[in-house]
Amino acid sequence: MAADRHFKNCRVLITGGLGFIGSSLARRLVELEAEVLLVDSLVPEHGGRLFNIADIRDQVTVELADARDEARMGQLVRGQHYLFSLAGQTSHIDSMRLPQQDLEMNCRAQLSVLEACRRHNTDVRIVFASTRQVYGSPDYLPVDEKHPVRPVDINGVNKLAGEWYHLIYQRVYGLRTCALRLTNTIGPRMRVKDARQTFLGLWIRHLVQGTPFEVWDGEQCRDFTYVDDVIEAFLAAGTSDEAVGRIFNVGGAGPISLRDLADLLIELNRGGEYALRAYPPEHKRIDIGDYYSDDGLVRSMLGWEPRVSLRDGLMRTLEFYRAHLRHYL
Repeated sequence: MAADRHFKNCRVLITGGLGFIGSSLARRLVELEAEVLLVDSLVPEHGGRLFNIADIRDQVTVELADARDEARMGQLVRGQHYLFSLAGQTSHIDSMRLPQQDLEMNCRAQLSVLEACRRHNTDVRIVFASTRQVYGSPDYLPVDEKHPVRPVDINGVNKLAGEWYHLIYQRVYGLRTCALRLTNTIGPRMRVKDARQTFLGLWIRHLVQGTPFEVWDGEQCRDFTYVDDVIEAFLAAGTSDEAVGRIFNVGGAGPISLRDLADLLIELNRGGEYALRAYPPEHKRIDIGDYYSDDGLVRSMLGWEPRVSLRDGLMRTLEFYRAHLRHYL
């Protein structure tokens, strides 16, 4: 992609750099000959682990630090050309059980990073990882960026606040920021220990272990993006002047019902079983129903499009966990 040439010999900081998407982004940036600094606090529930960068450990720098520590972040952002802001809490249920913790990780941490950049590096280009959860239950499908934002849980509220912090710092202080609203991201190194990152990780784990998994409802539709495609969206957003001050949906190849998704996984795995269940009440209260993205804006403005099909992405993910599941339990 055209964005590739921008990163050679550039200094890039990734918060949440030992997590699923952060480590995948790091691997791509190493290929592009960037100088990569990974910042992570290794909170156990958030998915960061050193094994995620085992193959590139000697090609990146790792700092174990909390993004909320503004003084430390002030030191780390100096001299960086790009900052990919991926640190945060992703679990919707945890955000309802522990709202103050979600506020800390998804609001205070973002303000800390932005203040560090305002004070110490106003030239850095920043891409913030947001979520489709800010839309809440859709009024229409597919959901474009003009859709009302109406979060149904604390995580969605705080991620929306994180977006607006970035937009305000762009408008008021001139920081070059933008945000990507991600849908379900899948691929190697995704969290499979539990459903804190995505329910699909839990399905993958059960399939690889040879145990049944649960499908709630089954008729709901979702879209999925393979992690390599998400990475290319981050690179394109970070290097495009047109992206500054904007928010983009990043979607996938198209919607699929959860029942059809489960059947596809079992086909690719050559075995497995699941049981259809009603939504547990705790989850149903914050469920958004059907969702899939209209990502026409990022395609037209940044020239991005997904390249990995859902079938291929699921197969690559299954193959990874057949080899490495023990490291993710």
